[in-house]
Amino acid sequence: MHIYAVIIGTEILNGRREDKHFAFLRDALIQYGYELYASFIIKDDPNLIEDVYTLIKKNPQAVMFSFGGIGSTPDDLTRDIASKVFREASLQRNEEFFNAIIEKFGEEAYPHRIHMADLPPNSTLLKNPVNNMSGFALDQRFFFMPGFPQMSHPMVEDILKNVLGKNKANARLTLKAQTSENELIHLMNETPKSIELSSLPILNGEKREVELSLSGENQDILQKEFQRYIDFLEKEKIKYEILKSK
Repeated sequence: MHIYAVIIGTEILNGRREDKHFAFLRDALIQYGYELYASFIIKDDPNLIEDVYTLIKKNPQAVMFSFGGIGSTPDDLTRDIASKVFREASLQRNEEFFNAIIEKFGEEAYPHRIHMADLPPNSTLLKNPVNNMSGFALDQRFFFMPGFPQMSHPMVEDILKNVLGKNKANARLTLKAQTSENELIHLMNETPKSIELSSLPILNGEKREVELSLSGENQDILQKEFQRYIDFLEKEKIKYEILKSK
């Protein structure tokens, strides 16, 4: 499962607002055994939004959390573009959402608010705990939510609990060694592709250090690969410490 975050908001990029979605989604995913595959913060630009959605659609393993742009103002472009990219069809009136808008706003639903009920065909509504103005989901894989954290973050939690569910997270082993990355590259090149490798150099004055982390599903293979690094460090009398993996 490749999980994408798409955060739509010119106001974030020009400094008028601070992003509140990335860190929340990242941490919420970790609690359920998932991690982000990629994250985009993009302008309210129709061509850019379409390009990003199209990129994600091309990945058969994609799951997407999209924040922003589902309201009724002219800069709310998400509904139209989502329908074009993910349905190749025009928007259709969602009767359930239509009735909810009428119930809440009455005559004030017209002429603008009512258009929030025009969604991509076969959309599933996502409950909004603040004002009942729903987000929507497509194929239980692509989730579209308001830009307001108070509305969208409970939607994320509900999706993780009731749609995606708990995932068995990969095991991870991490160490920090008092050496440079260069000394470990030959070992890195021999690490099998089934193991995710992360090497982070640390600048600590004149001291050279590197934090090395390995992650994978098969704990036996993971432990074997991790031990190769430990054996090399001990053979070369390089100091290291095992870190608690996050």
